[in-house]
Amino acid sequence: MRIGVMSDSHGNIDYVRQAAEYMMEAEVEYIVHLGDDYYDARILDILPVDVIKVPGVYDAVYKDVSVPNRLVKDMAGLKVLITHTKDSHRNDLPHDKMPEEFIAGRQVDIVLFGHSHSFSAKMESGILMVNPGHLRTEDKKGEATFALLDISKDITVTILNMKQEVKLESSFQL
Repeated sequence: MRIGVMSDSHGNIDYVRQAAEYMMEAEVEYIVHLGDDYYDARILDILPVDVIKVPGVYDAVYKDVSVPNRLVKDMAGLKVLITHTKDSHRNDLPHDKMPEEFIAGRQVDIVLFGHSHSFSAKMESGILMVNPGHLRTEDKKGEATFALLDISKDITVTILNMKQEVKLESSFQL
């Protein structure tokens, strides 16, 4: 199974579209948008894949109780936490379950998060933590990037820039 992950598009619909095109060519089953800006992901809804989105902590919709700020999905038999931040945030709603609870309780196998605009993929306490980076045209944290997760016997995380150059590729066993 392949999963495409993007975050922090901040209104850059062109990069959302370009990343999604690459993901579709890579035959992903899911595209995940991790917020900032939540409504940028609307253009993904026409694609023939499952689109999962959560709002960023500064999106107005983050305060809308009808829109979940964090989701846990079963993907390829793994529990995946989908969240904008990997830590609690002052804008969390009272009923929001905190990421630290999922992580400390080892309730998930993978955490997909954004917010920092810095891409990464690493194991922390037996949980794969993946940040795809950001999709802004310019950002002091570096160039725009997105991620592909290929889940088979192992999990391969590939972070690519908008020129489709590999910036990081690592394999993990859970």
